[in-house]
Amino acid sequence: MANIITILRFPLLFAYVGLLYFGNGNAILWGVPFLLIIILMDSVDGFIARSRGEVSLLGSVLDIATDRTLEIVLWVVFADLKIIPVIFPLIVITRGTIVDAIRAVGMSNGLAPFEQVKARISQFLVSSPFMRSIYGIAKALAFVSLSLELGFIKLSSPNLHIIHPISIALSWFTVSLTIARGLPVLIEGYALLKNPPLKEQQAQSQPS
Repeated sequence: MANIITILRFPLLFAYVGLLYFGNGNAILWGVPFLLIIILMDSVDGFIARSRGEVSLLGSVLDIATDRTLEIVLWVVFADLKIIPVIFPLIVITRGTIVDAIRAVGMSNGLAPFEQVKARISQFLVSSPFMRSIYGIAKALAFVSLSLELGFIKLSSPNLHIIHPISIALSWFTVSLTIARGLPVLIEGYALLKNPPLKEQQAQSQPS
């Protein structure tokens, strides 16, 4: 059930992207609650997985893949629509690509993504409920404010001068959190790559 909810976020996300491109200003503003539902589904699938005992490596990977897709797609879309500078998606894509490449090493040895950092500060930044909640709220506020800005632009609203600095500030805050939560994976991942687990060492020692 939890994985089904996770996968359902994909078509809902692209439906929202279509609204951003082809909807009028009023439709975009009225569509903001729809965006919040898509974002909140991340918490719903996690709650269901824990309550039904469906927590698994597959579910963890699907959850991260869905979150990553939502982030990248929306940052790219808002940059393409000239709401934010292209530096935002460039940072997010670069961080996500490097972090996911490092996490793939741990996942190949059966470690769920959030289990791969060991230092206490790393666990706090990457996998603690507090930081995950703060990051989720920051993303939601950033994407909501950017959607409102797009709606105001299409409506030629006088509120545009108010929402623009708010959306940019929230975007920078969210991207800063993205970097802060990615650094522990990079730092500890370097040690993992330098001293791979026993299974990888054995595979590397076998003749090809």
